[in-house]
Amino acid sequence: MIKINSLEVENVKRVKAVRLEPTPSGLTIIGGKNGQGKTSILDSVAWLFGGNKFKPSDAKREGSMVDPILHAVLSNGLVVERKGVNSALKVIDPQGNKSGQQLLDEFIEELALDLPKFMKASSKEKANILLQIIGVGDKLHALDVEESQLYNRRTEIGRIADQKKKFAAEMTSYPEAPKELVSASELIKKQQDILARNGENQRKRDNIEYLRNRHKTLGETISDLKSKLDELINEQNSVYSDLEIAHKSAQDLIDESTTELEESIANIDAINVKVRANYDKGKAEIDAEDYHNQYNDLTAEIEKVRQNRIDLLKTAKLPLEDLSVENGELVYKGFKWDNMSGSEQLKVATAIVRKLNPNCGFVLIDKLEQMDMDTLKEFGAWLETEGLQVIATRVTTSKNECAIIIEDGYIKEELAPVMPEPKNTWERGKF
Repeated sequence: MIKINSLEVENVKRVKAVRLEPTPSGLTIIGGKNGQGKTSILDSVAWLFGGNKFKPSDAKREGSMVDPILHAVLSNGLVVERKGVNSALKVIDPQGNKSGQQLLDEFIEELALDLPKFMKASSKEKANILLQIIGVGDKLHALDVEESQLYNRRTEIGRIADQKKKFAAEMTSYPEAPKELVSASELIKKQQDILARNGENQRKRDNIEYLRNRHKTLGETISDLKSKLDELINEQNSVYSDLEIAHKSAQDLIDESTTELEESIANIDAINVKVRANYDKGKAEIDAEDYHNQYNDLTAEIEKVRQNRIDLLKTAKLPLEDLSVENGELVYKGFKWDNMSGSEQLKVATAIVRKLNPNCGFVLIDKLEQMDMDTLKEFGAWLETEGLQVIATRVTTSKNECAIIIEDGYIKEELAPVMPEPKNTWERGKF
């Protein structure tokens, strides 16, 4: 990664003359009160490396008779200058060869010079930048579309399931009604069968009476017909045996009542209304259960798609732990961009911008006062771990926070030790 070893700015906006040697990794904070030239230094760096599209509209310091002068030495040995009436760019390698903006564009990331541009982008634009960096944008978009379609389908199924369930709950049911529709012909047949059985019972009872009378008659005949006594006595004994058998056969007979069937026949239409109502309610409940099961199946498919997204992002090399993309938006530690703290937004933005061009080892950040000291230290430690150089401004005059303090366009006080010039290791075509 290429970083800034030293920087000199003269007569740009509010800056009169400032020389700065940023720390190679971590935070270099430019402090001072409002309107003293802090942001002017960052604007100067952006102009120096980014070209005229970053040039301030009134670049020359008001009241100055001398044109702006910008000078920087990079960690790869390049010397970058802008000076003169037209602030022409000059890029010189350690061997004295000259080049221009094209060489700088190879390792300078535009958003590193203009972090607010990234910060002001929409949530989806930020997410798209990240996804394109890590190379999973198209795949994740396909998963998002699939999840959206499943979600919409599940919502519709859920709505229908709720309607079916409510409809079934409001329907009238008759627990006492039979399960199937009642047939009049079947009821009449049952009635006829019972009447036939009852008729048979009555025939058997009549037979008993007949046999009883016959026995009496024969007794009287025996008295009159002594000549036929033996024959009649034998017949009487036989009839008596039949009588005993008939008694035993008939004593347990019970006539069946047709009252219930007669009532059923009379009320067949009312009964069938209840049966149909129970059938309709049962079918409504089955429909509701079917849609409920469809809803659960779609929920399982949605969870599968979401897990695929999680697995996809797990395999991607994200610039920050706990950073992800959900529904096309950046999410950090479970929070979307507009719910992140200002310090979290800066950290996320810095990490993503650094990932855009790994050769660019520095990022400019204005207005770092939104971080408290604990967050500031944590941010600085993370930058050092990442080997990233950040030059930032902060409205403060505390010596414990700043590398330099700007007052009226000059360095009021230099607080950080001057870093020794690194050995030039730059080779053309290598960064």
